[in-house]
Amino acid sequence: MKLDKFEKKLEDSFSKGEWKSVKNLASEKKGLTLVAKSTLKKNKTMNIRVNEVDLNSLKARALEQGIPYQTLVTSILHKYVSGKLIEKQI
Repeated sequence: MKLDKFEKKLEDSFSKGEWKSVKNLASEKKGLTLVAKSTLKKNKTMNIRVNEVDLNSLKARALEQGIPYQTLVTSILHKYVSGKLIEKQI
């Protein structure tokens, strides 16, 4: 099996002994699960009007990624407000 760059980097890191076991794994997983759930909780609704062509394009992109289009829109908005969405330079 061929590893991609990221997987190779992880394998090298593990081989060098850079990974350490977590004490009380079950408790650690439970705490991190709670943090993830509260961080990702969607508790507000937003209604917007969009151009039909744009909506169809969003739906097509979401289909390519195998996710619902609302999830794609939420992801795009999150990336934008967190400064992680990079505008393509023309």
